Amino acid sequence: MATVTTTIAVANQKGGVAKTTTVVSLGAALTELKQRVLLVDVDPQGSLTFSLGIDPEDLEVTVAEVLLGTRQAEDAIVITDDGMHLLPANITLTQAEESLVGRTGREQRLRVALDKVADDYDWILIDCPPTLGILTVGALSASQQVLIPLQAETLSHRGVGQLLDTIHDVRQFINPSLEIMGVLPTMYDGRTKHAQNVLAAIRETYELPVVTPPIPKTIRFAEAPAIGRSVLATARTHKGAEAYRQVAAGMLAGNKKK
Repeated sequence: MATVTTTIAVANQKGGVAKTTTVVSLGAALTELKQRVLLVDVDPQGSLTFSLGIDPEDLEVTVAEVLLGTRQAEDAIVITDDGMHLLPANITLTQAEESLVGRTGREQRLRVALDKVADDYDWILIDCPPTLGILTVGALSASQQVLIPLQAETLSHRGVGQLLDTIHDVRQFINPSLEIMGVLPTMYDGRTKHAQNVLAAIRETYELPVVTPPIPKTIRFAEAPAIGRSVLATARTHKGAEAYRQVAAGMLAGNKKK
């Protein structure tokens, strides 16, 4: 039976909500479960690339060249120490994004590029930039699902409505099969009534599913990128690593039911 690849965009236009941490950690957790994983960095800051121990400035071929059509995805993909494959990014993606504005099929270029390598992977996880521009729209267009990491604080969910509007537009004009996997609470302190109230407000206001378990707040997530590894490698038994393992197991179980 042919492999069915699940592509998930991890998106939220608000910065600092653990998008990159979520992509790295879920990728590592799925890899532990013997899944073949490709991570895709479409943030010009290259945070995902850096977090996996790769210096963005040393790269000759990145997702930028792939989107511009001068190279293929397989030319840019590298293997990380955690066992995931990575389609990396660096600051050249900024110029590429500007060039794409006037190009035909700009929102479809990432999907077309990933389609050529999708059979090699069970999962493709895309780390989106903290904007709702061409790069994020391209990631949503290339995905079957979108996961929204959200810091469990009042101000952090004020922009969710804008993201949902963008998802609605992508569904209407480009990718009608795009589904919202849910909101993943990050930097969560379950001891506080405030954090619990924020999650209740998200459910009521936006009618979105909440992915569990929530990801706890811990300094371990900030320490891992300095080593170029995931928290599952640097703090294997930590509660943060275990939370991402449980989310990944839930994703895998959900796919098997389809």
